[in-house]
Amino acid sequence: MHGVVGMHGAVGSEGAPQHAVAHRTGTAVLTVVDRHGEPLRDAEVTVEQTRHAFTFGNIGFDFIGLANGEREPIGTADPDHLADLFTDVFTTATLPLYWGTFEPEPGRPATDRLRRTAAWFRDRGLDVKGHPLVWHTVQPDWLLGRPLDEVERLLRERIRREVGTFDGLVDTWDAINEVVIMPVFDNGPNAITPLARAKGRIPMIRSAFEEARAANPRATLLLNDFDLSSAYECLIEGVLEAGVQLDAIGLQTHMHQGYWGEETMLAMVDRFARYGLPLHLTETSLVSGELMPADVVDLNDHRVDSWPSTPEGEARQADELERHYRSLVGHPAVEAITYWGITDAGAWLGAPIGLVRADGTPKPSYEALRRLVKDEWWTPPTVLRTDDRGQVRTTGFRGAYRATVRGTATDFSIGRQSTEVTLTT
Repeated sequence: MHGVVGMHGAVGSEGAPQHAVAHRTGTAVLTVVDRHGEPLRDAEVTVEQTRHAFTFGNIGFDFIGLANGEREPIGTADPDHLADLFTDVFTTATLPLYWGTFEPEPGRPATDRLRRTAAWFRDRGLDVKGHPLVWHTVQPDWLLGRPLDEVERLLRERIRREVGTFDGLVDTWDAINEVVIMPVFDNGPNAITPLARAKGRIPMIRSAFEEARAANPRATLLLNDFDLSSAYECLIEGVLEAGVQLDAIGLQTHMHQGYWGEETMLAMVDRFARYGLPLHLTETSLVSGELMPADVVDLNDHRVDSWPSTPEGEARQADELERHYRSLVGHPAVEAITYWGITDAGAWLGAPIGLVRADGTPKPSYEALRRLVKDEWWTPPTVLRTDDRGQVRTTGFRGAYRATVRGTATDFSIGRQSTEVTLTT
């Protein structure tokens, strides 16, 4: 008989949530044969999912110390407990390679420390992304006062060094960040803004992508921005017309002032989907406390002594996060969503945007996301039986799977195209 593994792991399930993300599913036909190649009828096959193809990401900044043997609490939470919560839900960790903090002294980058962290995540089955190679903020002070041609040379060398050194550990990069405002940014002295003003936006992007591509031709390189206006669309169009190869478009959606809502979010996604490139929601956040006032233009300008999470805010955050993920996973152009922080401890701007409280207890938002990622959109161990041809057909959320027959396990993938797998027992 043919078994259909539904989105809840139930055979033949046809619930509404499965239809809502039907484009995320795929099919595999498994044929079980004996050592002579003869099909086995009525053989028991256990199929289970082991990994998502869709990128459910979060920043891994908090675990650099733990990965390097430092066992200090994260907030007041046990670091191992927080790591377990992280790796149970997320498939990708973003690591900070801001030039100013990565290489505070020339020639002394924190390469070994970040490589150990990247390897720590890889050992736990996660992919790793680097953020960012080029940005006009968090720049090293030792660049100041240098001639622009020297700044450009050092920047190009920095890109090649990082992408090449981390090849195989970090193969996805925000190649250049927030270019829309880069040539006009005024928030203290830095050496990148004058370079961008002199070269122009598109040449800056070209150089970042060229150097990164040369160092790792297999890398996935993103153009990333928070400015989701038509200015970003015009920039993308100019970059594509100039022949620069973008692997994905990065869209930042920090929502400290409140959830934008499905209609607004999907209208924005539709605008950027027209370029035919994968869309990565690279920086997403939702507040579980009092919202930031709506009249704040630059989120960095909002400074408060204390910004606590509240029960009412946590309930709102959970509801909004579930709606946010459902709508974006439901859009075929979206391939990745990266949430900006696992815990409130040390969260950006001191905002209660984490999915876990500073003491390590999960908020309702964490539980809501886990239910989606590891329950509704997941195939648990499911027992099927082969038909007269020794076959079972399984349908599930795209990703990595394992089939076990008579104690022999075989790994396979479910993707966009139907997969055929032979299991020998």
